[in-house]
Amino acid sequence: MLTISLRMRRWVVLLIGLGLSASAPGQDSSAFRVCADPNNLPLSSKNEDGFENRIAELWAKELGLPLEYTWFPQRRGFIRNTLKALNESGSEYKCDVVMGVASGYDRLMTTKPYYRSTYALVYAKARNLDSVKSGDDFINLNPEIRDRLRIGAFTPTPGVKWLARHGMTEQMVAFSAMSGDPGAYPGEIIEKELAGGRLDAAVIWGPMAGFFAKRASGVEMVVIPLDSEPGIQFDFAISAGVRYGDSDRKRVLEELIRKTAVPMEAIFAAYNVPLLDIVPDTDPAALPDDD
Repeated sequence: MLTISLRMRRWVVLLIGLGLSASAPGQDSSAFRVCADPNNLPLSSKNEDGFENRIAELWAKELGLPLEYTWFPQRRGFIRNTLKALNESGSEYKCDVVMGVASGYDRLMTTKPYYRSTYALVYAKARNLDSVKSGDDFINLNPEIRDRLRIGAFTPTPGVKWLARHGMTEQMVAFSAMSGDPGAYPGEIIEKELAGGRLDAAVIWGPMAGFFAKRASGVEMVVIPLDSEPGIQFDFAISAGVRYGDSDRKRVLEELIRKTAVPMEAIFAAYNVPLLDIVPDTDPAALPDDD
């Protein structure tokens, strides 16, 4: 669920009061520095018009610091080339905060969650699926309709496992979550493939489903959040991530999460993000190896 997975920002805070040393690598106090994907709407983009960009801007303003980015596609090696990489002089890390990390992701130290969402089923209206109001409706479709479907899903994600469990492997059209094309973005599965009629439905991370379904041109889309079932987790809590040992920064981020809860809700609503209540001890998403 790279998708879920993932999406990001970097920072360095003015935290002398918290005991951060400005001379140590990665402890610059001049900016809020975020590691991010430059082409991963609705999470982040180089135009800074994703909802994670908006939240990073909100947090930087709260700290009274300028916002800076290190851009790198969220593919294999993202963490190695951003959060864990030193700048050219070797005196500082390139960036300090990754936004949009599954809570508990073991390659980072993650904050408490600032939102929770779920995978969603998306289909275009008036294409034989209007009776579908839930995941159960979808998997129990009349075989005459169901057997003709082409359903897009990213591998490896829970959507693939769900379709396979319910005997819909033949209907699945698999897309790689690790595309080597820097111009590719996950929302194409809705904006191009589904809107263009090459797919009948898609199973995709909820924030992407909501955003791209809303902005699809000339096609009215239906977004149905999916419920987890035994052995298949669709819902994930999302946090910010920092390097292990950067406990002071983590505490400051968690205070920002607390203080900016209301404006963050408005940002999520503007981007049509399907939200669930945050619950403790949510398992981390299955993310690719970023070492």
